[in-house]
Amino acid sequence: MAIALGIRASMGVFLAPITDDFSMGTGTFALAMAIQNLVWGVGQPVAGALADRHGTRRVLVAGTIFYMLGMVVMAGSGSAAELHLSGFLSGVGMAGVSFTVVLAAVGRLAPEERRSMALGIATSVGSVGQFLFVPLASVAINAAGWRTALLLGAVVVAAVAVICVPMRVEPSGGGSSGGEPLAVALRRAAGHRSYVLLVVGFFVCGFHVSFIGVHLPKYLDDVGQTAAVGAMALALIGLFNVVGSLGAGALGATHSRTRLLALIYGLRAVVITAFVLLPVGGPVSLAFGAAMGLLWLSTVPLTSGVVMAQFGVVHAGALFGIAFLSHQVGAFVGIAGGGWVRDATGSYEAWWWVQVALGVVGAILHLVIDDSPAPAYLRRSLEDAS
Repeated sequence: MAIALGIRASMGVFLAPITDDFSMGTGTFALAMAIQNLVWGVGQPVAGALADRHGTRRVLVAGTIFYMLGMVVMAGSGSAAELHLSGFLSGVGMAGVSFTVVLAAVGRLAPEERRSMALGIATSVGSVGQFLFVPLASVAINAAGWRTALLLGAVVVAAVAVICVPMRVEPSGGGSSGGEPLAVALRRAAGHRSYVLLVVGFFVCGFHVSFIGVHLPKYLDDVGQTAAVGAMALALIGLFNVVGSLGAGALGATHSRTRLLALIYGLRAVVITAFVLLPVGGPVSLAFGAAMGLLWLSTVPLTSGVVMAQFGVVHAGALFGIAFLSHQVGAFVGIAGGGWVRDATGSYEAWWWVQVALGVVGAILHLVIDDSPAPAYLRRSLEDAS
């Protein structure tokens, strides 16, 4: 998780050097990253279901190969089409090495009373990677160029496959022995209003974090900040997200997960509003990174915990994968839309206010979500129908 999410979070510092080198608009690079996020999301339910049934290690290794290939293609790219191809390949890779596969495995390994904290720990290490790799990527770009920096990143990603060698996470069986079949679980989920609202709400999270992760350095450059400030702001997001994710995991064990999610989305709207209205300087930029870091991926252990509380852990990979697909659709819209708005208007300002509005919507949605187990009558009726 630390390597996969850390390398992925560094993509924002590549935006300026790549677009400058190719003399292309922000929207072209943004579309490549949007494709990555959308493919990542589409692949999550599939990767999660495969890991549920056949084991975590195989899916992680396959994801590593695709992830490396995507980075190599980007390093050798000379056109927009090649950038978009690299986004597709790395998106397939991310589906195999990130949240759904890892968190479902952690959920099966941890006892129920410690599951929320375990999910928080697993999420937080991704941000340790972000804190480490974003500044390292910036240093590598300045020292050797963006192409060499990407190749070095691909070498680091290869370590994921090595780490997988001693891994022993047993598959859940995907419902083949005990529990309900995946098809029944999917029908239950589709008919459960709180799960559907949770999936819709996760769109907002993807919209927020992906837009900021890709476009924040460029926005800060637009308002006169240095590339170092942009890289440090992203690194601080990663550092403070360790605290946020661990805190969310701990609080989720004793408090309503859905109320905590509503609070996080509401606070995001407040923080973004303050950032847009205040004069942007170095201290404000770094303070924004720290504040957003506390609210960054703290939604992930809570959202995955709600899914497991509603439906159990047997099909956790597939069901959280569907929620994460919504997250990545939000990421696609947030990244691509941000690039298009800036190219069309010369400014990101309008898109920041869309971020604020969606934060309010996310807070309201999570206030009406029930994180208790799906009703028994729903389970019986669907199993009888099957």
